[in-house]
Amino acid sequence: KEKEITAYHETGHALVAKMLPNADPPHKISIVARGMALGYTKTLSEDRYMWARSKFNDELAALLGGRAAEELVFNEVTTGAQDDIKRATELARRMVTDFGMSDKLGPRTFGDKQELVFLGREISEQKDYGDKIANAIDEEVNSIIQKAHSTASKILTENKEKLIRIAQKLVAEETLEGDKLEALFSEPVPSPLPQATPAS
Repeated sequence: KEKEITAYHETGHALVAKMLPNADPPHKISIVARGMALGYTKTLSEDRYMWARSKFNDELAALLGGRAAEELVFNEVTTGAQDDIKRATELARRMVTDFGMSDKLGPRTFGDKQELVFLGREISEQKDYGDKIANAIDEEVNSIIQKAHSTASKILTENKEKLIRIAQKLVAEETLEGDKLEALFSEPVPSPLPQATPAS
């Protein structure tokens, strides 16, 4: 059962990333455990020095694709998405507090961050805003994450047959990559047979 849930989880990440224009394209998905992770999805990422908000939003949706796939297929959530959710929350918070990417709070930063070099580059943050702003930051972070989760859920719902087919293939083969994975993404899903029209 865990293997099957992991297969849907990883396929969820990969399929959402594949369908969104600004997410890094998936190159390999595996349900062979590595360390604490039961599976993993590898993407082809480019070196970049500048990130756009649209890029962050698509990457967030791909991060939450695993959780969304579990919900869609099993109507249940597991602890498998813990690291994804933590990374998504950190990224959404940085979008708001470091990069000024919040429409509501505007182009400013929140929290005066100091690097404490003598403590091995530990970051210390001085809170330079009041409780009202702290609540607004939380609301914005929450809104960004909810939107990304909705995007992932919508993509997977619309492509459920493809999700199921790739996940089942992953259960059977344990690792899919390169051209083989690409072929599964682009393979058309057979449409249901047309219903016979009753004779009048």
